[in-house]
Amino acid sequence: MAEKREIEEIFSKSLRAGRRTYFFDVRSTRAGDYYLTITESKRDFNEDGTPFYKKHKIYLYKEDFKDFKSNLNEVTDFIFNEKGEDIISNETKSQSNDTASTDEQSSNDFTEVNLEEIDDSSKS
Repeated sequence: MAEKREIEEIFSKSLRAGRRTYFFDVRSTRAGDYYLTITESKRDFNEDGTPFYKKHKIYLYKEDFKDFKSNLNEVTDFIFNEKGEDIISNETKSQSNDTASTDEQSSNDFTEVNLEEIDDSSKS
């Protein structure tokens, strides 16, 4: 029976992003080389209300770093160029739609005034 190897923590960084946390961990292969694991951890709740964490992992090896970084940079640049760096959410869209409908509604609340009638009545 093979022994389970203890995974040594070589280097680690984390990034909290709302309800998600991203972990970037450097691990060692059996041959002693390094690789990267990227873990997305998101807190969720069972039906009974008890919390649990959904985790998704990516294993990235050194031979793929350059292409991975290049593709990551290319797609993030594309997103920023197409949509800008401001966050677009349904909440933001609904707020701007509410503002637009309020503006439209309030513009219909004005009473039309004919300035010529005012000028003519002051001469009487």
